Amino acid sequence: MAEITVTAADGGQFGAYLATPAGAGGPALVVIQEIFGVNAVMRALCDGFAAAGYLAVCPDLFWRQDPGIQLTDKTQAEWDRAFALMQGFDTDLGIADLKATLAQVRALPGANGKAGIIGYCLGGKLAYLMATRSNADCSVAYYGVGLDALVGEAASITKPLLMHVAEADKFVSKEAQATIKAALAGHPQVSLHSYAGVNHAFAREGGEHYDAAAAGAADERTAGFLATHLRG
Repeated sequence: MAEITVTAADGGQFGAYLATPAGAGGPALVVIQEIFGVNAVMRALCDGFAAAGYLAVCPDLFWRQDPGIQLTDKTQAEWDRAFALMQGFDTDLGIADLKATLAQVRALPGANGKAGIIGYCLGGKLAYLMATRSNADCSVAYYGVGLDALVGEAASITKPLLMHVAEADKFVSKEAQATIKAALAGHPQVSLHSYAGVNHAFAREGGEHYDAAAAGAADERTAGFLATHLRG
């Protein structure tokens, strides 16, 4: 496991956590952070994906505001800082940084050229946008926020996208969920799964709303989806 440096399209540089599989390498996976930065949770996810055979990279998307930020979900002060960072985040620049990361990870030693996207919370929103705006081979979005305002981009999705929606998500209203589901229903590249009775971040192990059953089901679907589209 290591830290690498990614060069942005505008010439800046930012850090990213890299976890590599044992053996000869394989497909790559860009893991997109929640609002807490590249913290222990995100690094553990990368380590897990590496153990499953992926070159997993989690870029620091808050580098333009506060490089190297690592917060938890355990204190109000950290939540306040996380929300402030999210409010100050430029989505279009974030997508540009993710595209730069995607290009760089495809060229890493051992990478086989295929690369997917997976994101959580803020990262779930960005994973959806990478499906609409990038050449990633596939994308996975866990409980993305603000997607009801972005469904107009769905026509640009040309590669497989898997979405996990928390039906009791405190950050995504029932009306917003209905808008998302209606807009994406029947899309040939989109698979959407809705999880009853679970809240935002239900797959964050150790988090307040972690739900082992829903997380297990979502993660199992994700594993099969990634294997099909990055290994098949």
